[in-house]
Amino acid sequence: MRILLINGPNLNLLGSREPDIYGTVTLEEIVARASERARALDAEVTAFQSNHEGAIIDFIQSESPGAEGIIINPGALTHYGLSLRDALGACQLPIIEVHISNIYTREAFRRRSVTAEVSTGLIAGLGWRGYLLALEALVELIKARKP
Repeated sequence: MRILLINGPNLNLLGSREPDIYGTVTLEEIVARASERARALDAEVTAFQSNHEGAIIDFIQSESPGAEGIIINPGALTHYGLSLRDALGACQLPIIEVHISNIYTREAFRRRSVTAEVSTGLIAGLGWRGYLLALEALVELIKARKP
């Protein structure tokens, strides 16, 4: 079972960017932890990060046909990335949206997620652990869809 793990703008700075909000765990550490957990669940993670919406859309379009689900932290694209939203909706895969911080307790502009509208579920505010919880939930969702 192949799962895409996608991270949007500025998430490459995890570990050093606003550690009081986002913690000190790096994106590389999150990907390593998710990959290890995926192996234990008989799944594999294909990770991708970009600061460019078009690159993320290209990745979704090229990789989703060979995947069974997506975990995505769209970063700031969460709030205005309509073309990303459309790409996610078009791939017809189960999608779990993840946010390290609780976007609903932050600035007003962060409280709206255009990508959540096409996601199966959303996990916010649990730090890096949200990625592992999303992975576990997604694997269970995928297994439940199979005959």
